[in-house]
Amino acid sequence: MHETPEDIAALQRVIDASHAGAGRHLRSIFDDERRIPAAELPELLPGVQLLSLATVTAKGEPRVAPVDGLFFRGHFWFGSSHDSARFRHIRRNPAVSAAHTRGEEVAVIVHGRAHETPLDESHPFRAYCLEVYGDAWFEFGEGAAYARIEPERMFTFRSR
Repeated sequence: MHETPEDIAALQRVIDASHAGAGRHLRSIFDDERRIPAAELPELLPGVQLLSLATVTAKGEPRVAPVDGLFFRGHFWFGSSHDSARFRHIRRNPAVSAAHTRGEEVAVIVHGRAHETPLDESHPFRAYCLEVYGDAWFEFGEGAAYARIEPERMFTFRSR
């Protein structure tokens, strides 16, 4: 686990505020008994987690595609090619939504802004990539573009 107590506290504030501001229908499904506390997310989301990531085109149209999501320091991170459509969209409009689901058992949904972040040799997320992927990361990941999702809203769910 790489999260600090401050990371967990900040994430819990986002989860709580998101739940408080949600509509009645969403709160009836993502109720207090089913919400996953921030402190449990690092253990629940180790390594690579498939994220369905939605970006916005120049015409304002949504586009969704799967990405490798890595949960690190209380944020989802992802990478892709520098010239990918996803990063062209993000550079024009950083609004994103992402969902990680496991059947009807687990859901983590985040709405926020993607912040593209260069990974120099001292960046902690780069070290996490190497921890997760091993030396294979040098073949596909070292030259990629990376971003973290700064959550504005986050909803967590676990079936009873």
